[in-house]
Amino acid sequence: MKITTIGLDIAKSVFHAVGVDKAGKLIKKKMLRRKDLLPFLAQIEPCLIVMEACGGANYWAREFELLGHSVKLIAPQFVVPFRQGNKNDYNDALAIAEAAQRPNMR
Repeated sequence: MKITTIGLDIAKSVFHAVGVDKAGKLIKKKMLRRKDLLPFLAQIEPCLIVMEACGGANYWAREFELLGHSVKLIAPQFVVPFRQGNKNDYNDALAIAEAAQRPNMR
């Protein structure tokens, strides 16, 4: 199975990443420390990385593009309707990945 989209919930020190395939099926989920994020993404084939737009998202977007990935930022208010269950980092990452697969997502 090939990861085509990674939904990434960024925070101060712990990041949650979920990798999904073209059909939206969950392939990989991982909790990463700040120092482990770039080495982890360097090992993955170039794909689409999606994050909520925030202050640090532009910095991370530039770093991911240097690794060959394409990056998309989504406004947080567009991610909320896709969240299932309570708000936590893992559910946010899943919601980001699902929102990114909508064809008309801005």
